[in-house]
Amino acid sequence: MTASVRWAALAVLAVALPFAVGAQSSSRKKPAKKTPARKTTPRKTAPQRESAPPVRFDAGEWLDRMRSVPVENVAALVPFFEQLYRHEKGQGEGGLHILHYGDSHTAADDWTGFLRALFQNRFGDGGSGFTYAGRPWNSFRRLDLRAAGSKGWYSDGLAGRSGDGLYGLGGVSITASRPRESIALEVACETLELFYLQQPGGGAIEFRDNGTLVERIETNGDLSPGFYRYTPTPGAHRFTLETVQHAPVRLFGWVAEHARGITYETLGINGAQASIVFNWEANLLASHLRRRDPALIVLAYGTNEAGNSDWTREKYREMFASLIHRFRQMAPTASILVIGPPDRYLRLRNRGWVVYDNVDRIVEAQRDAALGTGCAFWDMRGKMGGKGSMRQWVDAGLAQRDFVHFTSPGYRLLGGGVFQDLMEHYATFARLREQLIGKQLHGQTRDTH
Repeated sequence: MTASVRWAALAVLAVALPFAVGAQSSSRKKPAKKTPARKTTPRKTAPQRESAPPVRFDAGEWLDRMRSVPVENVAALVPFFEQLYRHEKGQGEGGLHILHYGDSHTAADDWTGFLRALFQNRFGDGGSGFTYAGRPWNSFRRLDLRAAGSKGWYSDGLAGRSGDGLYGLGGVSITASRPRESIALEVACETLELFYLQQPGGGAIEFRDNGTLVERIETNGDLSPGFYRYTPTPGAHRFTLETVQHAPVRLFGWVAEHARGITYETLGINGAQASIVFNWEANLLASHLRRRDPALIVLAYGTNEAGNSDWTREKYREMFASLIHRFRQMAPTASILVIGPPDRYLRLRNRGWVVYDNVDRIVEAQRDAALGTGCAFWDMRGKMGGKGSMRQWVDAGLAQRDFVHFTSPGYRLLGGGVFQDLMEHYATFARLREQLIGKQLHGQTRDTH
């Protein structure tokens, strides 16, 4: 095991062990108080069934188990590994960006937040990267910053909410049309960029840094993506935006970065299915993707699609392949990693919790689409232990009692598993690359003599 992978295992242990279940406890009962004997007829009782022992949790063992399921078509990640290698060696300028799209598993930021911490600890902290503007839904959070917003903003792009498709990089925008509506961002960074919509009749917004007015930003103009860039003094800041007139202002998000390092950007929407991306206006999305220039795009959907009877394996595979093609056209230098959905259960009235068979067709369709379009595939259900494994994760305290979502330790364990796999393959890539370069240099030296 490489040092970086050992570090990942230790990190998972550090955050997850406090939540471990299955600690041994004494089964001996306290002696009962003595009472005067009474002559009674013995009552027959049914034999007592022993309860199932709790699942023992050891993060290292679970990571080893996850490692036994290989990443499929890992060669598709070579362009990402090359960018990662050059970044690690200090070649080139700027940071390296990873965009992680998905549903509620992604939106919670436990999973993605731990991946962010692992990557940044290993390759440098590039900052928060892109995050949604304000608080587009009540439970929105990012673990590496604090966001706030007044109540007068309307969120577009959430699952089940139709609109005009002008949602931007993460598929969500917020709009206000009256003065004194504000949003705030508390974060440490060296550069800040605002993504907004320039539109006819757009209103002005006042931008402040730690309470000091910096600039009045006008959003009026021809319909197009708008960007405002600002260079603060390095360190922690509270940035605010406030509308100043009765006119529409539409915001997509902030980008807070350091000069170098990794950004791991959480772009999850609760309840989302992969097909939601086709509701996003293509030109705007392409503009934002060019701006972020990702080295890796992670697509992690499938939980909600399993509950949609409209998806056959064939229809879903065709849709998912088209989704991959769309991202590849818009971000041609990015590698794409598809992460399949987790195992889940369904509660039936007369049978209780049963394995949800509909996950089968989604896993297989995503695998077919990923491998057929030259993407890597990380089978989350397989990594968990296969079909029916969610029960074990629930019993171990790693998944919630809805048999769909994970607990914070569970999400971090999944993050550790993804990072472990990527770093093992990256280490192999780096070793082979250096061996190849060494042979080439040796051959050149021999030719000159």
